[in-house]
Amino acid sequence: MNEIKSAANSLVSSYLKDTPKSLKLIDSYMVYILLTGIIQFIYVCIAGTFPNNAFLAGFISTVASFILAANLRIQTNPKNASQFLTTSPE
Repeated sequence: MNEIKSAANSLVSSYLKDTPKSLKLIDSYMVYILLTGIIQFIYVCIAGTFPNNAFLAGFISTVASFILAANLRIQTNPKNASQFLTTSPE
């Protein structure tokens, strides 16, 4: 148990120290999207699927937004700059 706790502490400390602010901002957006999708799914499980198309549209849009944010994070990561030569640094 102590090994897991120390590994988690070292992961968090290295993330806070080594990750640029722009990637942290994208990560926080991805957490927000993930929580939105979870809340939508829980709501459908509790309330039912009467407006099924509305649930599908909302849930699929959160999944698509998460995928696009993940792609943005990959492309803006400075460690991946050699693989994305045509991507602007903004």
